[in-house]
Amino acid sequence: MNKPILQALANCDFKKDILRKALLFKRKEQAELFKLARQRRRAHFPFEEVEVRSVIEISNICQRRCNFCNINSYSKIKKYIIKYEDLVKIAENIYHKNRRVILVQSGENRSGKFIDFVCKFVRDVKQRFSGLKIILCLGSLSYNQYKKLHQAGADRYILKFETSNPLLYKQIKPDCSLRERIKRIKQLSKLGFEVGTGNIIGLPNQTVDDIIDDLLFINNFKLTMASTSVFIPPESSNYWNKPMGDVNIALNYTALMRIMYPALLIPSTSSLERAKRGGQYLGLIAGANTVTIHNGTPVELKKYYPIYSVKRFTPDENYIKNIVKKAHSHFK
Repeated sequence: MNKPILQALANCDFKKDILRKALLFKRKEQAELFKLARQRRRAHFPFEEVEVRSVIEISNICQRRCNFCNINSYSKIKKYIIKYEDLVKIAENIYHKNRRVILVQSGENRSGKFIDFVCKFVRDVKQRFSGLKIILCLGSLSYNQYKKLHQAGADRYILKFETSNPLLYKQIKPDCSLRERIKRIKQLSKLGFEVGTGNIIGLPNQTVDDIIDDLLFINNFKLTMASTSVFIPPESSNYWNKPMGDVNIALNYTALMRIMYPALLIPSTSSLERAKRGGQYLGLIAGANTVTIHNGTPVELKKYYPIYSVKRFTPDENYIKNIVKKAHSHFK
C-alpha cells in the first residue's frame, strides 16, 4: 500500500509527483484513494445527496470542427432543433416527475435566432415551474449571448476546457484556441453563472503530465462543478481509429478532483459506463455526486445526437436509481 502518497493527499499536498503516482493507482491503492475521496466528499456533503438532472439535447447543429466529436460541422448526420411546443412539454413532463434540474444541451450554434429560441424557453419554463434549475451546455458563445441567457434565468453553464495543453487543444479543436476558451469560462463566472468545466481523458497525443496539469488547471476558475469524460473514438470523426481512453485513470482523476476541490459538484458521466461496465457506479464510489438521466431527448431524436459514439450509453431513471442506491450502501 502506498501510504505516503495517500497521507500526502490527505494533508493537501498536491505536488505533481504525488498526483502522477495517485493517477496511476490500481486495485487496493485505488480503493484507498476512492475511500479518501468519499471522506472528503462527506465533509462537504454530509447528507451524501446525489444531484440528479435530466438532459434535453435540444439540437445537434454545430458550427465547430472538433476532431473528437460525431456532431461537428462536417458531420452528415441529419440536423434537428426540437420544436418549441414540444420542448416546453418535455420540460413539464420532467418537472412532474419531480426532477428539479434540467440540463439543456446542443451543438455550438452561435446564430442569434437560436440563442433567442433558448432564451425564450428558459424564461418561460422558469416562470411556469417554481424551483427549477436550468443548466446550459451550448458551447463557446459571445459575452452578449451569455448575458442574454443569464438574464433569461439560466442558473448554470457548462463549458469544458477539454485539455489545458494549448498545443493539444489546437489539434483537437483546429478552429478554436485554449486562450479563447479560458476567456469564455471566466466571462460566465463574471456574469453570475454557476460554472462547470472539465477535461477529456485519453485524447490522442495526450500525456499523463497533461492530465496532471488539467487537475491543477481547475484551480484557475471560480467553479460550481468540474467533470472528466473518457475519450471514446467517435465513428464519424477524424479520430475514429484512435484508442479509447483509460477508464481507471478517469476514475482516479475523479477521486483526485474530489480530494483537491471537495466542495464541487462532480458528475459520474455516461462515458465511464460506455468505457467499462459498471463504470458510472464506480464514478460515485470514486467521489462523484451528480448523475444525469437521459429522459428529455425524444427517443426518435437520440440517434441523431451520437456526440461521442453511435453506441453511447444513455441511462434511464431506473438505472440511475439503482446505481445511486447501490453506491449509497458503500458511501461510508
